[in-house]
Amino acid sequence: MVPPRTVGTVNWGTATVIGVFAGMLYGGSKEASASVSKDAEVMLKLLGSTPDKREQYRLMRDAMEKRFIRVTRGSIVGGVRLGMFTAAFCVLQNLLAEKRGVHDVYNVVGAGSATAATFGLIMPGSLRWRARNVALGSVLGATFCFPLGWLQLKLVEKANEGRLAAASERYDSQEAKSGVGAAIERLEGQLSK
Repeated sequence: MVPPRTVGTVNWGTATVIGVFAGMLYGGSKEASASVSKDAEVMLKLLGSTPDKREQYRLMRDAMEKRFIRVTRGSIVGGVRLGMFTAAFCVLQNLLAEKRGVHDVYNVVGAGSATAATFGLIMPGSLRWRARNVALGSVLGATFCFPLGWLQLKLVEKANEGRLAAASERYDSQEAKSGVGAAIERLEGQLSK
């Protein structure tokens, strides 16, 4: 049996998949835009260096294959990085909400701070550089996540208000139907006598 989720918590699987695709899009587009001018310059040099059409075609094909590999690698690396970050953030946020028993801004702040600090720790560099990245990641994670957590909390409250209003309308309309239905049944009963 799956335990009930706290209202407002994020489905970490869905968020991770979205994070992976967003990271792939970002990483691929970043790598593609970085290599456009460089590729054009290389192509002009290569095509001007040989008069043979087959050699020009081979050089152009090789350059395009290298660009494709760079863009693909950037896309995969970006997807893995953002996907891991998103998964860690959502799991920590849900874990904090479950352990504390309440969904509030501090769950988002704690998850953002811990996730940013962890990713600061795994960045390459000396121990001193990593300690700096952990401290900076912790502060920046909390700073960015506080307004985002507040916004998320307000959006959840607004969504719950709409859900409660819709449920109330449904209940009122069912009551009204039962009242009208009862009146019709009474009328039918009187007419059948």
